[in-house]
Amino acid sequence: MNQQMSVITLGVADLARSRRFYAEGFGWTPVFETEEIIFYQMNGFVLATWLTAALEIDMQRTGLKSPGAFALAHNVADQAQVQPLLDTLISAGGTLLRRGDAPPHGGFRGYVADPDDHGWEIAWNPAWSINAEGHITFGV
Repeated sequence: MNQQMSVITLGVADLARSRRFYAEGFGWTPVFETEEIIFYQMNGFVLATWLTAALEIDMQRTGLKSPGAFALAHNVADQAQVQPLLDTLISAGGTLLRRGDAPPHGGFRGYVADPDDHGWEIAWNPAWSINAEGHITFGV
């Protein structure tokens, strides 16, 4: 079986508010959008933000709750980029969860929640390389 992911879909309450966070905060450009869903082409997969009510209909599953114990991550190429990106994301509607600092296992990271409370780690790790396409390679 091929180890790959095609799409990550996040349920959101307000698509315009979510779009502001991802487009203005991260600077990502939607590749497709309707009144219910927005797709962002990522490095090898697609990130979707979909109105939660519409996602429930599509999944035939009601009562979807806010995020649980998970975090998405966005790695940057330099430690000095972590806090400024956190600040930009906060200006675009995010909520600071943890200011940038150095964890015991190395690197530098901070956390922000998007407007729908999905946790994002903004991280720099000197042992992980990021190529020109934005693909990260796990290294120790």
